[in-house]
Amino acid sequence: MTLSELSKLTEDEAREELERIMWPNGPVCAHCGKTGNTRKFEGKAHRSGVYKCNDCDEQFTVTVNTIMESSHISIRTWLMAFSLMCSGKKGVSALQLQRQLGLGSYKSAWHMAHRIREAMKLEPLASLLGIVEVDELYIGGKPRKGTGTHKRGRGTKKTPVLTLVERGGRARSFPVENVSGATLKQAIRENVDRKATIMTDEWPAYQGIGAEFDGGHHFVTHSAGEYAKGGTSTNLAESYFALLKRGIVGSFHHISKQHLHRYCNEFSFRWDHRKASDGERTAAAIRQSDGRRLLYKERIS
Repeated sequence: MTLSELSKLTEDEAREELERIMWPNGPVCAHCGKTGNTRKFEGKAHRSGVYKCNDCDEQFTVTVNTIMESSHISIRTWLMAFSLMCSGKKGVSALQLQRQLGLGSYKSAWHMAHRIREAMKLEPLASLLGIVEVDELYIGGKPRKGTGTHKRGRGTKKTPVLTLVERGGRARSFPVENVSGATLKQAIRENVDRKATIMTDEWPAYQGIGAEFDGGHHFVTHSAGEYAKGGTSTNLAESYFALLKRGIVGSFHHISKQHLHRYCNEFSFRWDHRKASDGERTAAAIRQSDGRRLLYKERIS
């Protein structure tokens, strides 16, 4: 459904829409995982959407064991928040969520946004295949006057983010402690299938990784003005970083190192589902919320 259609739903209709997305084959018990042997409580004596599992004798709703469990925010508002975050190519700030959805506080919007990013996290991560482009981006503001160098890229005190982009497919990005050979090569090993081909720039830390992959390691020399050499380039990885940078500058303005990995999850999710419609992308994120919880105390710890 589109954002406009979601905004017109009543709360009961929104719950039915959520059940349709989460339970395409009928109610699933949140406690024992069984289907086909449940009954829905009806009447004024019961809350809306309560089911009972006849196998384990437990009660549950569609939000139990999801990021929406125990939330005081309406399901209709949750669906609209999912839609906004899944359709905005550059992301949506918590302040914008608060304004557009009429949330009572910035804290509620901030926590809500992080819970949706938790749903967007892709686990387990299947290995990337084919040609995989690898590059780094540095996240952080300019240092204050007199507190450090204004040097850009490698050698700064900014937080490095590594991205691995499968041509025609998926992307993975996450903060790394440093851009040493040990760190970068280990990240590639953990995320890329050994039959793949690795493409990078000339950064010496990548040297030697080609021996571990069937397609070898190919690179372009950016320092010499070389950005494509035959089929070798990191232009796709640069395109991913362009979206992430525009999101930080235009939507979020500042991202703390503590939460940076969740923003990377968000942009990777949208990249992976870029060929889907906004409604399909939203439904995919909602389905991934099953089995995930993110308490506020976990976010501020």
